[in-house]
Amino acid sequence: MEAYHDVEWGTPVHDDRLLFEHLALDGFQAGLSWRTILHKRENFRRAFDGFEIERVARYGAADVRRLLRDAGIVRNRQKIDSTIGNAQATLRVIGEYGSLDSFLWSFIEGRRALGAAARAWSGVRTTSPESDALSQALKAEGFRFVGSTICYAFMQAVGMVDDHLVGCFRYRPRRPRR
Repeated sequence: MEAYHDVEWGTPVHDDRLLFEHLALDGFQAGLSWRTILHKRENFRRAFDGFEIERVARYGAADVRRLLRDAGIVRNRQKIDSTIGNAQATLRVIGEYGSLDSFLWSFIEGRRALGAAARAWSGVRTTSPESDALSQALKAEGFRFVGSTICYAFMQAVGMVDDHLVGCFRYRPRRPRR
């Protein structure tokens, strides 16, 4: 968890495949701990063909059966089905907006948002007006397992929102957006 925080969490991501992977893993995390998902991440990558969007979008019934038998991942039928459907929705978004990256980052005007200057996790929000709007837009595009809380966690993970705590070596002083 420490290495994930120190190297990955909160680092801006602009690669469509990585953004799709994060969306999928955050969807699988719903109701579970992030630690569980992080420890299974390599298994998820193997099981979902490296989260190659076009490949996952073509998954059929045989792939779903294979995934439901894979003890290395979370074997939840709804989450597996949503990942496949979200890959299909991602392809539609890419076709309409040019990239998943440009679509997602438009919700914060393409610039990293800074969370509150919190000293403890209890001071960090779990949703925002931007995550609410992103959730609604993703649902309108056909995505599932993208509630506002999941979207906010996603936004934190991919660096759309910087919520590092005061005192963290990755904390950046808060300045008003211009």
